[in-house]
Amino acid sequence: MASTVAALMPELKADLARLVAIPSISAPNYPERTHAPLLEAYDAVVKLYRDAGVTILDPLELPDTAPVVMGEIPAPPGAPTVLLYSHYDVVPVGEESKWESPPFEATERDGAIYGRGAAETKSNILMHIGALRAWDGKPPVGIKVVIEGQEEVGSAFSTFPPSRPDLFAADAMVIGDMGSFRPGVPTLTVALRGMAVITVEARTLAGPKHSGQFGGAAPDALLALLHALAALHDEHGDVAVPGLRREEWTGASYSDQEFRELAEVEPGIPFFGIGGLGERIWTGPAVTVTGMDVLPVDRAVNAVVPYARAKLSLRVHPEQDPLEAQATLISYLEGLRPFGVPLTVHAAETGQGFAAATSGPAYEAARAALASAWGSETVSFASGGSIPLVSALQEAVPDAEMLLIGTTDGFANIHAPNERVLVDEFEKATIAEAEFFGRYAANASGEGSA
Repeated sequence: MASTVAALMPELKADLARLVAIPSISAPNYPERTHAPLLEAYDAVVKLYRDAGVTILDPLELPDTAPVVMGEIPAPPGAPTVLLYSHYDVVPVGEESKWESPPFEATERDGAIYGRGAAETKSNILMHIGALRAWDGKPPVGIKVVIEGQEEVGSAFSTFPPSRPDLFAADAMVIGDMGSFRPGVPTLTVALRGMAVITVEARTLAGPKHSGQFGGAAPDALLALLHALAALHDEHGDVAVPGLRREEWTGASYSDQEFRELAEVEPGIPFFGIGGLGERIWTGPAVTVTGMDVLPVDRAVNAVVPYARAKLSLRVHPEQDPLEAQATLISYLEGLRPFGVPLTVHAAETGQGFAAATSGPAYEAARAALASAWGSETVSFASGGSIPLVSALQEAVPDAEMLLIGTTDGFANIHAPNERVLVDEFEKATIAEAEFFGRYAANASGEGSA
């Protein structure tokens, strides 16, 4: 299979370049965003899958959502069906001056292909395509294709699957939106943290009052809020809210130096928290202040602040109910009353975490296929980010094995300037998926490993 995929790589790279050239930005407030590039990307993806042997079905059209590519290849008798997922939309380019090459022009240098979406996640679309081409469009398993166009911003599709589980029925799902945690290390992502958002506010005065005349006795809303926010963490920087689940992480993890490089931590600045990195960023909670309503310094006035508000992002253990965790945080904040000031807390959106069941035949086949492609042992990994659709698919088809794999790696600069996919990772991921089809079909038929 390796030699077959190697022969396909020039065409796969050319196809990736054509997809990267389409500025399929889904962010609704982005000035250059129009629906036309999303539709152009949809059409390009449809052609790729049709040419790879997939029967394209009518698109899934939901309100205010880019069309979802739907397709299938019927399973051979007795063979399992594998759903292939990815997305064709991308995030905005950010500060274009920081790009070393045009963001919507695929540029290959030093063994990598640079461009917005090259890693996240148009190369994963091509990983699926390459695996199907490796089998000449006749894989030994059934195929369902689901490629959406609004993953980066969320849409009605993020919660749709449980309402129509028949559309997504499969024995295993390959979620092409991940990759190796470190280049050269075959990786199965087996857990994703859940998330919840809240806003917390303090209101103390009818309006601002002169700090000279009233400061010292007049209750300062901003100070009250800051004291409440400070109470969310202990002296080590760990979350201090009781009831938020935290457990030791036993899979693969970054070294401290790798994490410092990835997070771009300034020299001499320590990390927050104690314990293993894995439990701090994957199997434990995190509370981040993502925004505050306060006067900026250059517009400050000498006044006691009457009102202040903050937005908090809570990340929770993959198996903790995010609604339960959100309610726990709200209750904690409401009980603080800094300086006697009551806080008003509002619940906002939540996203379910994910923890894979890893003992089934698809996982057995995937571990072997990834190890074969990379030539080293497959490791289990987690992610602090959330992919709401994964939980929705799991709810829709609870018996399906969920395999989170892909072409990217932890150093790919996704959502940042100079995003890139390593050609070697792209090729090995494609080999692994193609081998997975064969191994999974053999496992299901009782023939053992392919």
